[in-house]
Amino acid sequence: MKKNLNSISSALLLVLLLGLWSACSSNQVEDTALPFLGRKEIVNKEVNGQTVSDTIYHTIGDFRFVDQDSAWVTPASFEGKIYVADFFFTSCPTICPIMKTQMLRVYEAFKDIPEVMILSHTIDPEYDTVPLLKDFAERIGVMGNDKWKFVTGNKDHIYEVGQTRYMVSATEDPSEPGGYVHSGAFILVDKEQRIRGIYDGTKEDQVDRLIKDIPRLLRSYEKQL
Repeated sequence: MKKNLNSISSALLLVLLLGLWSACSSNQVEDTALPFLGRKEIVNKEVNGQTVSDTIYHTIGDFRFVDQDSAWVTPASFEGKIYVADFFFTSCPTICPIMKTQMLRVYEAFKDIPEVMILSHTIDPEYDTVPLLKDFAERIGVMGNDKWKFVTGNKDHIYEVGQTRYMVSATEDPSEPGGYVHSGAFILVDKEQRIRGIYDGTKEDQVDRLIKDIPRLLRSYEKQL
């Protein structure tokens, strides 16, 4: 009997230790800094007579669009914020409805956290006018533009920003349904305009990971204080 109790105690202790190890491992993963994605450049500079290497990461850079309330949207609109970007068009017959359903999950999860915003670029600016974008935002339940900005602008500028800044596909293609081809990616951008994560906005598990990574990114700024 005593031998059985010892065996049970040992088993319970093993389960407890495994649980603690799992929790610690999970915390370590959550506390690990998110990567910096895109091109990077190593720059050498002189500091106090010594050569020091510094890494310059890819950033989104300058842009200028108009949102659903006819307000200009530039990098200054996201000063002190992190944001999630995507590309879509309102008449899209394929992946856009799925993407917007998933982005609404992000919106609902962080709508009361001012440091988090969303930026959706139309790739069909001729059809997606400012009034149409406003109507679209209201129809899916987005009120006001402080949290989620739907933007339009010069077509070539939108495509250039998508392809060279966010590194996703965004262009016209008559052979595609709807006449356009674009990525289903959700791009997580930090306060310095650096890309910290790219997620498939058509897959629930990928968006689950994005929703977990946003607080990780916010915590990284808290640690810097």
